[in-house]
Amino acid sequence: MKKLTYLTFSLFSVLAFTQEVPQERIKTVLSTLASDEMKGREIGTQENENAANYIAKLFKENNLEYCTGNSYLVPFNYKGKTAYNVCGIKKGKTDKYLGFSGHFDHIGTSNNLKDNIYNGADDDASGITTLVGIADYFKNKSPEFSMVFIAFNGEEKGMLGSRAISTDKNLDKIYNNMTALFNFEMVATESAFGKNALFMTGDEFSDLDELFNKNAVNGLKVNPDPYAAQQLFYRSDNVSFVKKKIIAHSFSTVDMTKATHYHHENDDVNVVDFANLTQIINNFGKTLEKLSPQNFAPKYNDKVKF
Repeated sequence: MKKLTYLTFSLFSVLAFTQEVPQERIKTVLSTLASDEMKGREIGTQENENAANYIAKLFKENNLEYCTGNSYLVPFNYKGKTAYNVCGIKKGKTDKYLGFSGHFDHIGTSNNLKDNIYNGADDDASGITTLVGIADYFKNKSPEFSMVFIAFNGEEKGMLGSRAISTDKNLDKIYNNMTALFNFEMVATESAFGKNALFMTGDEFSDLDELFNKNAVNGLKVNPDPYAAQQLFYRSDNVSFVKKKIIAHSFSTVDMTKATHYHHENDDVNVVDFANLTQIINNFGKTLEKLSPQNFAPKYNDKVKF
């Protein structure tokens, strides 16, 4: 009987530590953020604050620690009012951090009589869902790296949230030990490289993609930026951390030759490939499990402009 109990416990332990994030969870998180009730999550609106509180709730579910103060909500000033970024920490075996980020704001509503809500499912509820999914994956694990999860606000108004939180001195202990930041920007669709694949902006500026791909599992691959001429590396929230000389790149799946939903009212859950997004999130988590300060220490080269 004791032997049977031990075997049962052992099997339960293995299952608990190898369990993947279910697609239904991914669908719930993304659909909530991109719902009509969120009215496009424009900064300065009640719906934007509702989105921040929802993300804070998800962080609490994953037992993340506060980044600063006594809340996941990190305030900053927006036109004389208080707006919030959302930040949580997962302590690992070392004090070296990996950062995971995306922006939760979008552009609100329009005068379109048929559909007046910019749901922002791809841009960037998908990015927030990805970082939440990674937090889900590691909820009951002890990774080598500590992890910080940051949901930025105000990206659509000029990367306001990432600028604010990147200069918050209360987080310097994290930033001074940050090995790299993965910023997820529009990851809801299949990329030009196919399924289970992303591209990295500014791939010519560091070796992060090479080091990541060396450890990537199940065919997951980070590809070079096919839209390098558009200088996306300098046009998303990662640039706030580049200015701090932290390795920070954005990761995306958007095929710009087909993305007719960008900043349109039809950027809703119908554009999302949930199976592909779930596969990417779980394979990202499995790859991150293999990373340590010993095998993952990316560097910038002399091409990057700070």
